[in-house]
Amino acid sequence: MKKLLTILSAAVAATVAQAADIKVGVAEALSGGAAQYGAAIRNGFQLAADEINAAGGINGNKIALVIEDEQGKKEEAINVFKKLIFQDQVLMIFGPTLSNSAQAADPIAQGAKTVVFGTSNTADGITSIGDFVFRNSVTEADVLPETLKMAVKKAGVKKVAVLYGNDDVFTKSGYDNFKKALSDLKIPVTTTETFAKGDVDFKAQLTKIKATNPDAIVLSALLAEGAPIMVQARQLGLNVPVIGGNGMNSVKVFDLAKDKAEGLWVGSPWSIENQSEANRKFVVAYTGKYKTAPDQFAAQAYDGLYIAAQAMKKVKLSGNLPADRVALRNALPEVKWSGVTGDFQFRRATDKAGRPAGYDAQQTAIVSVTRGGKFSIEK
Repeated sequence: MKKLLTILSAAVAATVAQAADIKVGVAEALSGGAAQYGAAIRNGFQLAADEINAAGGINGNKIALVIEDEQGKKEEAINVFKKLIFQDQVLMIFGPTLSNSAQAADPIAQGAKTVVFGTSNTADGITSIGDFVFRNSVTEADVLPETLKMAVKKAGVKKVAVLYGNDDVFTKSGYDNFKKALSDLKIPVTTTETFAKGDVDFKAQLTKIKATNPDAIVLSALLAEGAPIMVQARQLGLNVPVIGGNGMNSVKVFDLAKDKAEGLWVGSPWSIENQSEANRKFVVAYTGKYKTAPDQFAAQAYDGLYIAAQAMKKVKLSGNLPADRVALRNALPEVKWSGVTGDFQFRRATDKAGRPAGYDAQQTAIVSVTRGGKFSIEK
């Protein structure tokens, strides 16, 4: 009898071991000014986790998301990363939402040899932090030139005014990349104006811009400032196209700017209007679950977990967390995935000294413009 109980106990233990949870950290801005991105990102991860688990998980193991609110703040992102890595003992971390926070918190993951995977960080230099830093969010350097080229081609843009947030890593990086792209395309800049995070009145800058009679406004902003800028520009009679960066590419712009959101040009590997089978299924599933349409950030999070899942399936998880974290880091760069954001693979980044560092996304941008309350793909 005793021997039988021992055998049964061993069998139960083996079953439990085979069906263990794989803890994955999700550090996103679920409150504060960046919550309009963070909530969609969390939803994208949850939808993907539910689907992956329903299909058998990772070699029989379930993905368990450990979700924390980093509030869009650098200090909070650092605290959340420390909690997830050292207290919660997650295999890897997704996040944080903003590039500002990523620059502050990603070194914590790098130092702990834990994969950190950004799905919404597009500023320059994020992946130069180290070889445990990954992202599937295409950089502004890759996307903005394509957006500008399409606006020049389709909207007849010959000269532009530039408006950007000068106190945020993401918006400053967007400005730097817009500036280079405008120079490369030989497009004159009539004036360059700035604003700060939290500003609500942009009439002074927009009045100066209007006086220079530009064909378009090039805008590097997050939605919290970008949507009011579009509203106030239209109120002042500035009805020219607005060429935006990654921070403006969200269906939330229609909630915040209403009909004043017309004429916004953005670029991204994802568009809700992309009619691929994978994307149609995603849009239907997301809308059914959350009763709202997905945006670029939800799509990138959704694909991000699927990309990581492919690497996890190739790793024989040993239960030795430090070794498992390194094994995952070694498997991720080889993943190729065709998902809702199209065909994806990683591209090795370098640090400031030109040495191999982390991994960026290699994808093709889709350029869209807002018309009639929705994004329409331009070709």
